[in-house]
Amino acid sequence: MSWSIHPVSELQAQLSIWQGLNASAGDSAMLHPDFIAPLIKHFGNGKEQLAIYQVNGQAKAMTVVEKTKPGVWQTVQPSQAPIGLWVSAPDIGLESCLQELLHALPGTVVLFSLSQQDPDLLPRPQTTATIRTLDYIDTARIQVNTSFKDYWSARGKNLKHNLKRQGNRLKREEIEVRLVAITDIDDVRDAVKEYGNLESAGWKSEKGTSVQIDNDQGKFYNDMLQKFSVHEECRIYRYLYNKKLVATDLCVLHKGVLIILKTTFDENQKTSSPAMLMRKAIFTDIFDLKQANIIEFYGRVMDWHTKWSDEIRTMYHVNCYRWVLLAKLHGK
Repeated sequence: MSWSIHPVSELQAQLSIWQGLNASAGDSAMLHPDFIAPLIKHFGNGKEQLAIYQVNGQAKAMTVVEKTKPGVWQTVQPSQAPIGLWVSAPDIGLESCLQELLHALPGTVVLFSLSQQDPDLLPRPQTTATIRTLDYIDTARIQVNTSFKDYWSARGKNLKHNLKRQGNRLKREEIEVRLVAITDIDDVRDAVKEYGNLESAGWKSEKGTSVQIDNDQGKFYNDMLQKFSVHEECRIYRYLYNKKLVATDLCVLHKGVLIILKTTFDENQKTSSPAMLMRKAIFTDIFDLKQANIIEFYGRVMDWHTKWSDEIRTMYHVNCYRWVLLAKLHGK
């Protein structure tokens, strides 16, 4: 059993092995090579390290890591990635695996942090002498196991009333609403560009955090969604009032799981909520056409999430300390 440490530039050559491990433990789109490779390409700095754990010559874990300060390393965690960059076989012994990684990384490493883990993909480990876990965020999802009619009847009165009222008002104003799903690779770039144009017109533009087709975020989403579109797994939803784009979602649909990555909407629409109306239209198709088994939000639970979902789970971080005393001093 041993870890080997490589420049992150070697990741491309190891992506088939990475995906084999990902497929063995949930097969998340957020850990798929079509997501990981563009993520490292557009947000990496070239100093990251690829670590591979082998048992009897067979890969059992892989991760992309970086040094954050003297003696401290962690999984690489761009803000665009909802899950830390770690894949491992289900039968791995996590504590011993992380302890060996501490000793394999360059220098004297006293702490390794495995960030933003989904308990559905990597079960949360118990506290041990050198392992501590910390809550990250609560996140919401929806199980698609009924008709939309039954799902909608279980929603709160306020949500149903507000969206019905908004829909009626749009009809009175002779505004035709339409949902379009972009899946074809030839349409992705324009859809990402228009997403950016809509987002740039809002508050994110003032903070400089909006997606633009020629900035790193825009290049990443364009690159990543084009890769998923090759396998018909890209979903860019566009919601229009007549011919005007008023809301859009960037999503991927992989192995029956629809993941909503980013949403933006026209902030000038004061008498309706185009993002909420879009969501209802999307969910109607997903439920009634059986397009997915799960709708995953992967973001901190907000009040609006609870209007759509009854299922909340807690994502977490893992800290592995080199010494028991250090774990006692710093760990909860």
